[in-house]
Amino acid sequence: MTFSLEKYGTTTVVIVDGQLTLNNRSEFKERVLARLAAGDTDFVIDFEEADYIDSSGLGVLVSLSKHIRDENGRLKLAGLNEDLARLFALTKLDSLFDIAENRADALGEA
Repeated sequence: MTFSLEKYGTTTVVIVDGQLTLNNRSEFKERVLARLAAGDTDFVIDFEEADYIDSSGLGVLVSLSKHIRDENGRLKLAGLNEDLARLFALTKLDSLFDIAENRADALGEA
């Protein structure tokens, strides 16, 4: 997985490319928490280029959601493909996360 962080106004967009798994979840979490510690509180995680999330990847998303909520921030997920959307539905995590169809919707541009 590679990922990048971009700023859109006051929102930090984390673009995930590839897979979010046990092998890279720590770096992913550290980078997002560093932005949170620096004062960013609004996040969109864009999965348009992602194709797989394992259970540890789901766990890190749940953990980040809690950290961000604790700082009175918001976290939206965007761009889930059909398989990822099904995964979130099966695990009932679609009720925990605000999920937008794409990045523009998540940013309120559409």
